[in-house]
Amino acid sequence: MEMIQLTPRSEGATPRSPKPPTSVLDVSLEELRTWCREHDEPEYRATQIWKGVYADLCEDMRDISTLPAELRARITDGLPMPHIAPLHTWKADGGATHKVLFGLHDGTAVESVLMRYEDGRATVCVSSQAGCAMGCVFCATGLGGFDRNLSAGEIVAQILYFARDLKQEGRRLTNVVYMGMGEPLANPRAVWRSIENLHEPKGMRFSARRITVSTVGIVPQIHRFAEADLPVNLAISLHAPTDELRGALMPVNHRWPIHELVDAARAYTERSGRRISFEYALIADSNSSVEHARALGSLLHGMLCHVNLIPLNNVPGSPLKPPTPEAIRAFQDTVLAAGVPCTVRLERGADILAACGQLRIEHAQTA
Repeated sequence: MEMIQLTPRSEGATPRSPKPPTSVLDVSLEELRTWCREHDEPEYRATQIWKGVYADLCEDMRDISTLPAELRARITDGLPMPHIAPLHTWKADGGATHKVLFGLHDGTAVESVLMRYEDGRATVCVSSQAGCAMGCVFCATGLGGFDRNLSAGEIVAQILYFARDLKQEGRRLTNVVYMGMGEPLANPRAVWRSIENLHEPKGMRFSARRITVSTVGIVPQIHRFAEADLPVNLAISLHAPTDELRGALMPVNHRWPIHELVDAARAYTERSGRRISFEYALIADSNSSVEHARALGSLLHGMLCHVNLIPLNNVPGSPLKPPTPEAIRAFQDTVLAAGVPCTVRLERGADILAACGQLRIEHAQTA
C-alpha cells in the first residue's frame, strides 16, 4: 500500500540519533532473498532465515539450526536483530497483564503490553513511535514528548518478544493492536511493513483480520488505508462529538475537523466493507455528559461502526479524572439508544500505570 509519509509536528522535537541499523526484521522476504543472492547464498536460505525468526521465534539468529554456521554469523553481522531490551517489566491482573518498558539503541524507550484473556485470546498492544507529537491533552505519552519514529523492525521486535513468552506457556498470540505509544499513521511505511512481515505466509502467518491500527484521525492516510490489500482493522480516536470540544482535547482536529474525519470514516466502511471502531475516552466534567452522548449517537448514526468507551486512566500530574460508574452507564445507554453499538472497555493493568506513556514518564523521572 502506497502511503504518504507525514512528519508529526512537535515544538523543538528532534530525533535523538540517526535511524537504527537495518535489521532482519526491517526487510521483506523478497529483500532478504536479494540479500542472499548478493552474498552468494541460494535463495532458499532466505526462507530458512525467515522461518527461524518468525515461525520458530528464534531470538538469536545463531540459533537457526537449518543454517550453516558461516551464514549465521554473516546474517547476524549484516542484518542484526534490532537492539530492543527490556528495561523494566510489570505484571497485573494476576499476571494476565504484562507490560514492558523497552530500551532502544539510542537510549529512547517505548512501552508494550500483553493482555491475556480467559477465553484464550492474547493481545499485544504495540508502540509505533518513541513518544508522540499529537498533543492530546489526556494522553500520558504526549506529556513525555516526541523522540522519533520506530523502524519496522523495532515494532516487530516488540511483538515477537511477547510471542516467545506465550510460546513457553503453550499459547499463541491471537491479536495485535497498534494502540501503544505514538501515532501509527504518522509512521505509515514502517507500520505497514511490520504488518506485511507479520502476515507473510512463510513465517508467522498472522491474520490481517486480527490486526488493528489506531489513529487520531489523519484523514489522507485513512483514505489510503481503505485501499490496502490486507484487511487490517481501523480504529479512530474520537473522544468528542463536536469540533470545539475535540479541538480543545486533540490539536489534530484543527487540521482535520470532525466532518472531514467522519466523511473519511464512512468512505472507509463503504469501500472496504469493514466495520470501523471509534475510541472514546470518558473524562469527567469534559466529554461524558448525556448531551455529549446524544451528539455522538447522532454523529455516527447509520455508520458501520462500533464505539469503545474507555474510562480515563488516572495519570499522575494530570487534573483529568474518569467519570463515575453511573455516568459511564448513562453515556453508554444513550449512545445505544441512538442505534450505535457501544461497549465499555475493561480496564486492565491500572495498578501498573498501564496507560501508554505512564511507565516511560516514571522511568525518565527516576533514571
